[in-house]
Amino acid sequence: MKVTHRRYVPHSHAHYAGNLVDGAYALGLFGDAATEVCIRHDGEEGLFASYDDVQFTAPIRGGDVVEVTATLVRVGNRSRKLTFECVVQCRDGAVLDPPIVAVTATGTVVVGASS
Repeated sequence: MKVTHRRYVPHSHAHYAGNLVDGAYALGLFGDAATEVCIRHDGEEGLFASYDDVQFTAPIRGGDVVEVTATLVRVGNRSRKLTFECVVQCRDGAVLDPPIVAVTATGTVVVGASS
C-alpha cells in the first residue's frame, strides 16, 4: 500500500538563510501520510513510534511543491513499518525534471490491539 500527498511549501515556513525550510517540515508531512496509511489499512490513525533512519539529501525551500510518499513495507501484530520519500517537484515556478529527492526515512507506527 502506498499513499502520496503533494503540498505547496509556504514562504512563511522558511526560517533559515537561502529561504530554507527546516527538516522537521518533511517529517511532519511523513506523519500525515503515515496517518492515512493506518486509516486505510487499519481503520484508525495509529501512533508514530519511531524513525529508524532519516536522510536529508537536498534542501526544501519556501515556494517549493513537494510530494511525500509513504509505503507500507511490513505488517506486524500492532506495528507497521513504512518507508518515506519527500521529493521536490517544482521550484522557482518551474517543474523539475528530474525532481529532487530531499528526504528519505523509514519508521514504525503502532495501531490499537483491536485492529
